[in-house]
Amino acid sequence: MPTRPRGYDMTSHDTDPFFQHPRYDHPTSEGPVAMPILYFEDSNFMTLYLVDFERARAKLAPEGLEPVRVLGGKALAGVAFYQYRATTIGPYAEVGVALAAIPVGMAGPRLPLLSMLRDPDHNRVGFHILDLPVTTAAACAAGREIWGYPKFVTPIDFSLRDGTFAGAVHDPAGGTPLVRLSGRVGIGVPAPLLDLVLYSRLDGRMIRATAVTRGGGRFALPGTVRLEVSASDHRMAKNLRDLGLAGAEPFAVTHTDALQLRLNAGVVLP
Repeated sequence: MPTRPRGYDMTSHDTDPFFQHPRYDHPTSEGPVAMPILYFEDSNFMTLYLVDFERARAKLAPEGLEPVRVLGGKALAGVAFYQYRATTIGPYAEVGVALAAIPVGMAGPRLPLLSMLRDPDHNRVGFHILDLPVTTAAACAAGREIWGYPKFVTPIDFSLRDGTFAGAVHDPAGGTPLVRLSGRVGIGVPAPLLDLVLYSRLDGRMIRATAVTRGGGRFALPGTVRLEVSASDHRMAKNLRDLGLAGAEPFAVTHTDALQLRLNAGVVLP
């Protein structure tokens, strides 16, 4: 049986079919992690950007991936802040910088944005994570050792209230934050949350993993939301500047205080 997380109490989640999946312990340098990781009470604020296709390709090609063309022949980038208040690996915060991608040689869908609304079993388009700071050593070890995600530990700010967001990723070396995302969203509509396909590299092999989500959110215009990137030499700041995202205005925003999800172990692709 998987190890219960420290501080875990029996709750209604144990009788919720969404969380009733076979589980097993995966060893990590910070102790065993029960897979899949379950997220019970969480918030998310995600901004989506159209970026230059060739800039995105330069980031993805070394991983055996290529960007998908979306509106105007551009590539799709996302910057997502997460506040995980209750999970089976403990509470933590996380920020992901990712590009929509497919493995090289795989036929992409004719309508990639629409395909991302499908469940992961029927979706080839995924995201490749360029940077994934987190606030705990346990979350960092799990991400790096189970999926090969580029995680590092640093303080993260997260505040979402009535459509106004303020978030920051602090530089592990101190000084000015690497990234700030803030502003008030524009007009929006209720929308489902995206299930995610995630492509990564672990020990030289390509991994395809999925995150199955639940909970309502809002899809909104960007309003005054803007992304600020520091002049730091840190990899995360460099990646964002390379993609042209310093000072960028997103084309859309999604946000929720009702996120739940199952983060599944990946499979090795041929």
